[in-house]
Order: sequence, then structure tokens, then C-alpha cells
Amino acid sequence: MAGIRVTKVDWQRSRNGAAHHTQEYPCPELVVRRGQSFSLTLELSRALDCEETLIFTVETGPRASEALHTKAVFQTSELERGEGWTAAREAQMENTLTVSLASPPSAVIGRYLLSIRLSSHRKHSNRRLGEFVLLFNPWCAEDDVFLASEEERQEYVLNDSGIIFRGVEKHIRAQGWNYGQFQEDILDICLSILDRSPGHQNNPATDVSCRHNPIYVTRVISAMVNSNNDRGVVQGQWQGKYGGGTSPLHWRGSVAILQKWLKGRYKPVKYGQCWVFAGVMCTVLRCLGIATRVVSNFNSAHDTDQNLSVDKYVDSFGRTLEDLTEDSMWNFHVWNESWFARQDLGPSYNGWQVLDATPQEESEGVFRCGPASVTAIREGDVHLAHDGPFVFAEVNADYITWLWHEDESRERVYSNTKKIGRCISTKAVGSDSRVDITDLYKYPEGSRKERQVYSKAVNRLFGVEASGRRTWIRRAGGRCLWRDDLLEPATKPSIAGKFKVLEPPMLGHDLRLALCLANLTSRAQRVRVNLSGATILYTRKPVAEILHESHAVRLGPQEEKRIPITISYSKYKEDLTEDKKILLAAMCLVTKGEKLLVEKDITLEDFITIKVLGPAMVGVAVTVEVTVVNPLIERVKDCALMAEGSGLLQEQLSIDVPTLEPQERASVQFDITPSKSGPRQLQVDLVSPHFPDIKGFVIVHVATAK
Repeated sequence: MAGIRVTKVDWQRSRNGAAHHTQEYPCPELVVRRGQSFSLTLELSRALDCEETLIFTVETGPRASEALHTKAVFQTSELERGEGWTAAREAQMENTLTVSLASPPSAVIGRYLLSIRLSSHRKHSNRRLGEFVLLFNPWCAEDDVFLASEEERQEYVLNDSGIIFRGVEKHIRAQGWNYGQFQEDILDICLSILDRSPGHQNNPATDVSCRHNPIYVTRVISAMVNSNNDRGVVQGQWQGKYGGGTSPLHWRGSVAILQKWLKGRYKPVKYGQCWVFAGVMCTVLRCLGIATRVVSNFNSAHDTDQNLSVDKYVDSFGRTLEDLTEDSMWNFHVWNESWFARQDLGPSYNGWQVLDATPQEESEGVFRCGPASVTAIREGDVHLAHDGPFVFAEVNADYITWLWHEDESRERVYSNTKKIGRCISTKAVGSDSRVDITDLYKYPEGSRKERQVYSKAVNRLFGVEASGRRTWIRRAGGRCLWRDDLLEPATKPSIAGKFKVLEPPMLGHDLRLALCLANLTSRAQRVRVNLSGATILYTRKPVAEILHESHAVRLGPQEEKRIPITISYSKYKEDLTEDKKILLAAMCLVTKGEKLLVEKDITLEDFITIKVLGPAMVGVAVTVEVTVVNPLIERVKDCALMAEGSGLLQEQLSIDVPTLEPQERASVQFDITPSKSGPRQLQVDLVSPHFPDIKGFVIVHVATAK
């Protein structure tokens, strides 16, 4: 720049970071949010004359252009801000000039190059000032991702740890997760995920120009977090075998996964399951500035043929026939919700949007799901973009179990319109408690409004009218049946049954239960009871049979009887998966052909406690005490504690645990030195080659050093 040069640039990272809620990002370049002004101070080789103006250029992505809104040229002005990028003089003292730049609230997000020239020097090239990163802005009312509540912004954008709920409907367990969106390299990795997408590889300029739109960005991330159609971040595995990779339950957060993806030159990281995909996507979207939370749906339907029915086929012992059963009901499934406006659908559908990176079904030829408006799901508007039918079925499908006979005929032995989509859960704002958000997805089961919505969804999906649950559905094999003929019992049942747990089901111990049968009639009845049990994955896929027995039972009028069941530890220890789940089934064959199927999902319990011994302060070491119990009735060696926590530990910590005698309780201490203040999550797992990981976490409240 002839006659005048920029000799120094002060990006005012501290001031801008505080104003833009970006001070936690450790990047070398400035990170700011769109729709909001930021300041920088320029040291010039001489003072500007009053008639001179500075002309700034910002550009992002390859072949940046003003036509694609990936480039803007604008100059300092004393006028009010316009709709595009603007610059204004804040202060000038001799050769030092402070300017305020602002992007429009619909600007493309990503890494920008900023350059400058003097208005009087048209023939001279721009002087490059440096790069900065522009993110979505939930604090800006004109941004599509605007979220009005400050408490919710703190939780869903800035909180770098969280809780994912797993287990079964009647035994929900909390698992800590380190999102770590402010950890080293994570922002760069998140931007790389966008750049590695097939859309960017095929047409980079157009792809970047679409990054102003949270609908587009979240749909890309949904596809890229799994590896099915691209070299995405995480490779799924649901077979219970994790050779050549890491078991999904060994991950304690997203940071190690994302860093491994980068260091492995974008080779998919092995392995993930639904909560891993959801945890990683939550990290990426929070990092990019979109308010996002993790949601768990218990008894979640995977309806492969989108007929609003999960059809399970079993044999005479209640064992799942996998070659016939294409649909499934998972004990739980985890996805994400992100908060933004739906300019494509209209303001009625603004707010929480379902996004699911778990590769279950293809959407427009790619394994991804969403964004689907939660309001649209609740109202039965399943025709609206994107993937409404699949999400609607996950929380609303009917559950039907069929007994498959040797002559290849089938007989309905169980049906339930209310079993699927239970206890939909997410972490509370500002606390570790569980919030049930089922009412955001559907009206109360059995209510008039719920029946109306179901009818509307059926009409949208199949083009037929439905009265409540009475629906003409084309089923597998080409047969058409009335839906309520499938769901209503043919006759009033003559017996009732349920499994009762006699002792808490502890990992490493024998299981003691009873099948309780009750005769509901005034006449004696004979019942043939076929019992089966299997270790299962959380998808309810059976792994190995651990129980197979039959009983002949005579029930007198109105009589109740118990059939005791014991499953020894030696029976299940070799085949227990890391999900620690067992499925029991009883097929009860009553005289006169009546059949009753009773099922129970069991999650084995374990024990770990974590205590912080003293006040936690930034920069001051504090001792943590972890108490564990050997769950087995045998001696175990080679155990270790694995600890992780953003703002508490610089890297994952491994602490050896001494040899544990059978069912021995032991305490292990180690020190942590917090580097950040505020509530911080510390995760500690007991890891052993002899039993599944035992996971725990504690919130550490860290004070600023005095």
C-alpha cells in the first residue's frame, strides 16, 4: 500500500471473545459470531486523512464471489449499518485506528480471509490482515439459530460436558459425556468435517455458499458423523465384536474420536453406536454455534418398511427369529435436537429439530436423518422435510409379536400401541437431572388428540383415512388387514403373567427371578410354560442363549403360582455384552389354544463412587477418591481407572488398580489440577478384561484462584 502501510493488527481477542461468547476457543485466530460487530485495531505508517476510507474484503472458501455471498467488499462508513457486511471507525489516535466490522446475521459460516486497501489506492492490491472464523449466533435475534433463553444458551451452546441416558425404560441410567467443543483442534476438525463432505468435494464453491443455512449444515453433519457413504467420522458396529477398534462403550467423549479421525487422515474411527454418533454430533454443532442437545428415546422403533408397525417373529419359546424379523425395537435410541428456524416450512415449525447421525436408513440416497421438526412430529405432519415418517415411527409405531409356526403360518401373541416411544429424555438445563420431553413428541397415549394425529399421519403416509387406530394397511406378503384387527385381542385373556426380580440383578452374581402366573377364571387350567433367556445388545438383538426350559403348570380357579428361575453367573459370564443386558421370555400355552407371551429386559447393576476430597480451585491440585467393587466371585488382576474431563485433566489419565479379591471393595486416589473454573464433569471408568466397563462421573465445582 503506497504511502501508507498497516504495520500491526490487534484482533482484540479478549474483548471480542467476551462479547461473542467465544473466549473458550483456543484457536490462534479470532473466533466471532455472525450478525454482531467485532473490533480490531490497526497501526498505520501514518494517520488517515479525514476524507480517506478503508476498503475491506472478506472471503471464504474456494473461488469466493459476491454472487455466491462468499465474498464481500465494503468500506468504513459513518452511516448506519446496512444489510451486508459493514465497517465503521470506532476511534483514531494518531497512527492507530480502531474499526468495528459486522457481518449480516445470514452470513456464511466458516474461516474467512480479511484484507484491506485504501480508497485512494485503487491500483494497489489488497493487504492481507489475517484469518478469522465466523460462527452461527444464538445470541442474535435476526439469526435463524437464535435462542431467547440465556440459561438454555449456556447449556446447549457453551456447556462442554453433558449426560446421555441409556438403559431400559424402567431402569434409566445416566452416562457422562465430554463434548469438549473448546478443546485443542476441535473447531478446526469441525470445519474439516464440512470440507470433507461429498457435496464439498464435488462442488466446493456452491457447498460453501450454502453454509449460511442451518438446515443445510446440520443435514451435512448428520451424514458426515457416520462413515457409511463417505469417509465420515465414526464407523458403526452392532455385532458385539469390536476387533481392530474401540468398543463404543469405551469412549468417554467426542474429543478422542475427533482427534483420532484427524490424525488418521480422515479414516473412520472404529466403533460407534447411537450414543456415540449423538455425542459427536452434539460436539460439532455446539462448536459451530447451533444450540444442540442429546435426546434418548426408550423402546425406540426401527420401522424398516415404514408401515408404523414393528413386527417381531418368535418361536414357541419366545426366541426372536432373526431371519424373519426385519423391524426392531431398541431398548433405547439416542439422537440430537438442534434449535433453529425452518424458513422452508414456516414459523409454526421453528424450534427443536430432530437430527440423527446413526446410520439406520437412507434419506435421499445417503445415511442421514433430519432435520425433522419436533412440532411436525407431534402434529402428524410427516410429509414435511426431512425424514418425518421415520422419526414419527420411532416414537409412535405399534409393537406386534407373532408366533411363527412350522407350517409358515403366523399367530399374533402380543400387541401394544403404547409400548414404543417411552420416557423420551434429555439432560435438564443447569443440572444433571433427567427431563422427560415425551409430550413434545406426542399427545398423551390414548387421548382424543393423539388418535387424531395418528389418523392424520396414516393419511399422509398411506393416503387412507383412519379412525383412531383403525387403519387399512398393506402388510408383508401383500395381505391387507384392518389395523385394529391386529391390535385388539380376539378374546379376553384367561391368564396373566409377569416376571418378578427377587434380588437386585448384580453383575457377577446369579440372577434370581420368578415368573408369576395368575388364573383369571373360575375354572382350573393347565399351562405349558416355555422359558428362554438370552444375552442381548441394546438393540435387543440376541447374542447367546442362557436359559431354555419348560414347565407344566396347573392353576386352580383364581390361583396364582410362581415358577422360580435361577441363572448362574457361569451361564451368562462368557456371553454377556458390554451393554450388560439380558432378555427373558415365557411363551405360555394354555388349553384351548390360547397363548400368552411375557418378556422382561434386565440390565445388570454395578458400583462405583467418585469423591473430590476438598475444594477445587483453578491451578491447585486436589485429590479424587474412587471406590470400586470387584463384581465377580473370583480374583481379578489388570484393572485400571480411566479418567477424563475437560478443564480438569489435560489428557486422559490411566491409574492402575491393585489386584482385587472376590467382591472386594477398594479405594484409589489420584490428583487433578483444574485449568478452568465453573462446573466441570469428571468421568472415571473401572476397566478390566474380565468384565464390562463400570462407568461413573461426578460434577466438580471449580472456583477461580484467589
